[in-house]
Amino acid sequence: MNVTREQARPVGVIANPMSGKDVRRLLARASRVTPESKRDQVSRAVVGAVACGAPHILLLKEPMRISQLAIEGMRLEAEFEMLDIGARLDAGDTQRAALAMRERGCGAVIVLGGDGTNRAIAQVWLDAPLISLSTGTNNVFPILVEATIAGAAAGLVASGGVTLEEVATRAKIVHLEHEGGDDTLAVIDAVRLEGDNVGNMTPVDPTMIREVVLARAEAGSVGMSPIGGLIEPSGADDDFGVLARCVPHEAGGRTLRVPISPGLFRTVHLDEVRRLELGEWVDIPGPGVLAFDGDREITLGEGERMRACVRRDGPWMIDPGRAMRLAAERGLLSGRGHFEDAMGQSGGMDCC
Repeated sequence: MNVTREQARPVGVIANPMSGKDVRRLLARASRVTPESKRDQVSRAVVGAVACGAPHILLLKEPMRISQLAIEGMRLEAEFEMLDIGARLDAGDTQRAALAMRERGCGAVIVLGGDGTNRAIAQVWLDAPLISLSTGTNNVFPILVEATIAGAAAGLVASGGVTLEEVATRAKIVHLEHEGGDDTLAVIDAVRLEGDNVGNMTPVDPTMIREVVLARAEAGSVGMSPIGGLIEPSGADDDFGVLARCVPHEAGGRTLRVPISPGLFRTVHLDEVRRLELGEWVDIPGPGVLAFDGDREITLGEGERMRACVRRDGPWMIDPGRAMRLAAERGLLSGRGHFEDAMGQSGGMDCC
């Protein structure tokens, strides 16, 4: 590795205990993501991180004890530290954990959650170095990768075997400015809904959708992203976003069948779908409710408006495959001595 063990930076793990549990999954055709599943993913990620050079792992202490149970009985040559941020099982937990990990200088953060979890992190740590694993309801932002390899990539970055600039790119995100001062962001989608309510947790009624601003319009995804993606695809590497404007069903428009939620295809009526150049501002007029990455948060009154644009200045998204290829080319896992994770044997874990 390029740095000593003492110089290596910590790896953070944020496992959102509430992700993948809301009513939208029950009203669709998706099972909940269990604490046990998250626990096992955290365990595998931690083993990967330590095997690839991470000497210090920071985890979130919370009432469901996902991370605590994940490392119970592990015997690894690493220091494990549980961050007590006064978890209340709300979105603020994720943000406080992210701020604590930024303060501690984490070189990489493994996130278990969906688009909303990653948005919460981006709101307080815009350039966070993330590897996001899919355990949410909306899961366009996270990647599909085995947790062991996610942990390995995080360990390689934190230990200096590879640099962040070599294996990561800044994510596109949606920036929103409100004349009333409620500026915010979304990591995938910002949507105006007519006739909806702030705090509604049911799947989106497609008859209410009016504007959709997308950082990523993925044809192969579920949610708001394919509304643009099935007409004008825009992936993570494409340097443009997508704007879709919809009309009420009785107004006609171009029909499009969209997987709005797991197992739920619905029809939207499109008035316009076009590319948004990076930095190009568009108006979102009221009245309506604005939803960001699935969460309805802001009410726009008649005559009020927000404006939105897509920029590539979001979190660093670490590519585990790229990190492992560089590890192979540099021989970073060769000749490093014997490594073993003595599963189920207590007494060897340094945890504070």
